[in-house]
This record gives sequence, structure tokens and C-alpha cells, in this order.
Amino acid sequence: MLRLDTGNTAFMLLCSSLVMLMTPGLAFFYGGLVGRKNVLAIMIQSFVSLCWTTVIWFVCGYSLCFSGDVGGVIGNLDMAFMRGVNLMSPSPNDSIPLIVHIGYQMMFAIITPALITGAFANRVTFKAYLIFLTLWLLFVYFPFVHMVWGGGLLAKWGVLDFAGGIVVHNIAGIAALASVLYVGRRRIQDKGPHSIPLVALGTGLLWFGWYGFNAGSEFSVDAVTATAFLNTDLAASFAGMAWFAVEWMSGAKPKFLGLLTGSVAGLATITPAAGFVSPASAAIIGIVAGVVCFYAVALKNKLHWDDALDVWGVHGVGGFIGIVMLGIFATKAYNPAGTDGLLAGNTAFFVKQCVAVLLSSVWAFGFTLGMLWLIDRVTPVKVAAGAEEVGLDEALHGETAYIEAL
Repeated sequence: MLRLDTGNTAFMLLCSSLVMLMTPGLAFFYGGLVGRKNVLAIMIQSFVSLCWTTVIWFVCGYSLCFSGDVGGVIGNLDMAFMRGVNLMSPSPNDSIPLIVHIGYQMMFAIITPALITGAFANRVTFKAYLIFLTLWLLFVYFPFVHMVWGGGLLAKWGVLDFAGGIVVHNIAGIAALASVLYVGRRRIQDKGPHSIPLVALGTGLLWFGWYGFNAGSEFSVDAVTATAFLNTDLAASFAGMAWFAVEWMSGAKPKFLGLLTGSVAGLATITPAAGFVSPASAAIIGIVAGVVCFYAVALKNKLHWDDALDVWGVHGVGGFIGIVMLGIFATKAYNPAGTDGLLAGNTAFFVKQCVAVLLSSVWAFGFTLGMLWLIDRVTPVKVAAGAEEVGLDEALHGETAYIEAL
């Protein structure tokens, strides 16, 4: 039964708006990182997710995530096309209407597959991407939402993920790695980043929206909400400075791009733990995120993986270590509804977190490879060499981001 709390409802509508803003923010972030001839091609991949994922969410997405249960892995279609949803339908938090929960979770579904696009920037056909977006939601994202947040297998086992370390960042980052290995390297190296100010704008929008992403995942306004808000900022700031410092000490000049990328790594890493750990732990998580993700990107470069915009190193690795560190630092002192972690003697919880994130990594990698192979049988996944040379803005979309000087 719905016990409407207008404060909680207003807060969750605001948080839904903030999370929606993250997808345009991601478009600017990625758009600045690529070269001038591929700006629109990478940005449209985020914006089309904003539209197409919404359609899928309405048709079957929310129902598959949060309605019923099939084997602990996926929901059912009882709420397809929003069947049975009315003004008085309660959400899992019965102080807000179900329609608010539907909208908030939809924003998560929109941005998660869009994260992957940075890995295969400048070399995937738009038709293949649309098919990939659809299948990836159905076979990777929706099952993990159900298993972790929808009362499925992992939730029943005791796995915790406050705002999407497994559900968003880990599976997107590992899918990015699988995409890179399947699609292969770019034939023509892009002259990016073409606009670090655009990257900074995107980072600011992402950071701002992340407060709704993390604090909103409490689904009410209380002390845990405030803790998640503060922990988000602490981790981002400490991670940004850690990446900045390591890069500078390695012999490079102090780079703005490093500061921005490190901050995003901290945001991704604190996401699963934001509402379950203390601010001091959030600072430690941020430092670890900045250092580990920096060296993950360095490893990627050494192995010559063409993860164009470092999605694996930032989101895949960040989400992975965030889940593991939640297993270490979780404390009931900051969230009585949570649990204690390894430092408080709860070894079992730590092991569950590690097993869960290994499972999500294997699942996302395997299903992504399989889907790309299948799509390639229907339509080419990789663009032709000529399209890479001309640039995907012109070759795929017949548009250009900038008017060339005469």
C-alpha cells in the first residue's frame, strides 16, 4: 500500500533528473575525447540510448528487472507496457509511487550501455550498435538488475551494490573490453582528444548527476542519503588528485585530462559502496581508484588494446575494485540496513562480493562476445576503411560537428 511521502517523492524526481543529465554529460565527455571527424557519431550513441532504451524499458525492461522471478536470474512480463501501474501503486520503497521508481531506474538503464561506446569509438556501424544496444540490455543489463536489485539470486545470497558497481560499471567496462578484442584496432588513429574543454564540461555534468545516481539510491531522505552524497564527492576528489599525482610523478606534465579522468574513476569506484561505508573509507577508496585505474590504463596501452576512451580501465576496473572494497569497508555504523565487511570480521560477505563481481565479469564478457559475433552474421559490425578515413560523422550520418575554415 502506498504511503506517499511528498519529500521523498520530490527528492527522487530530482535525482531521476540528475541521472538523466548524466547521459548528455557522457556524450560531451566522449565527444571531446575523440577527433573532430567523429564527434557526432559518438554523441548520437548516447542520445539514441536515451530514446531507444526508454522504449524498451516501457515495453518490457522494467518488468524483466522488477516483476516476478524466473530462476533468480530474470523477472517476467507481468508489467510489460506498464500493465497494472496506477497512481496508487507502491514502489519497493512504499513512500514513493511506483511510477517514480520506474523513471529513476530507467535513467540507469539508459546510461549503462552508453558507457560501452567509448571503447569502440570510431569503428562500429550504427546499425550494428542499435542491435547491440537492444541485445545487451536484454541479456546482460536486465538480468543483473534483477539479480542484484530486483530480489534475484545475488540479492538473496547477500550481495550488496548500493548504486551500480556490478550492475552498471563492472558489466559495462568488461563488455567494453570484449568489444575491443572482437572489433579490433582502428585502422586510422584518431587525432583526439580534440576538445579538452568539452571533456571538462562532460565531467562536470557527470559529477553533478552522480549525486542523484548515488544519493538517490537510498530512495528516501535520511542520514544514509547524506553520507552517500558526501562519499561521492570525497572519492571523486581523492581519486582525481591520486591519478593527477601519479601521472605527474611518472614524468608527464600535470595534465588536466588526467585530473578529469581520475575523478570519473573515483565516481565509478565509490558507486557500489557510497551508502555502506564511512567518509574516511570513501577517501581511501578514492585514492585506490585513482592509482589502480591509472595503472590499468597503462597496462591497456602496453598490451595494445584499442580501448579508445579507457572504458575498461576506468569503469570495468573501477566497478570491480569498488565491489571488492565494499566487501572490506562496509559498516553498519553508517548504514544499519547494510552489513559489516572484512575489517569488522565478516569474511563471508567479502567472499560473496568477490565471487559476485567475478561472475558478472565472466557473464558480461562472454555474452558480449557472443552477441557481437551474432550481429556480425546479420550486418557488419566494423565500419569500412573508407568510413574511418572520412570520419564517421560524414560517412554514417551525413553531418559534421564543425564548419571548416575557408
